[in-house]
Amino acid sequence: MNGWSLRFYMHENQKHRGMLLFEWLLEQAKKHGIHGASAFKAIAGYGRHGVLHEQSFFELAGDCTVLVELIVDDTDASKMLEIVHEDGAPLFWARFPAEFGVVNH
Repeated sequence: MNGWSLRFYMHENQKHRGMLLFEWLLEQAKKHGIHGASAFKAIAGYGRHGVLHEQSFFELAGDCTVLVELIVDDTDASKMLEIVHEDGAPLFWARFPAEFGVVNH
């Protein structure tokens, strides 16, 4: 199948609507019938402002980047982008063409 790798980037401690933004995003995807989404935490990185964010032993909850990725078709990609735009969620996103399938299914 062909579709999209839809990725959203945020800080791990960033909140939206009273909850962690990555949790809100996963909840929205599930609520709107997206069949799967995953959140990944970066160990280090920097964004447009050039500030290095790095997890250290002494930080329990920091501001490292979290990536939420969905592998979706055109309809679901458009649906998720519409949801975050309409709700004003403060997210950076990227969309890449993806070929996907299930092995031994």
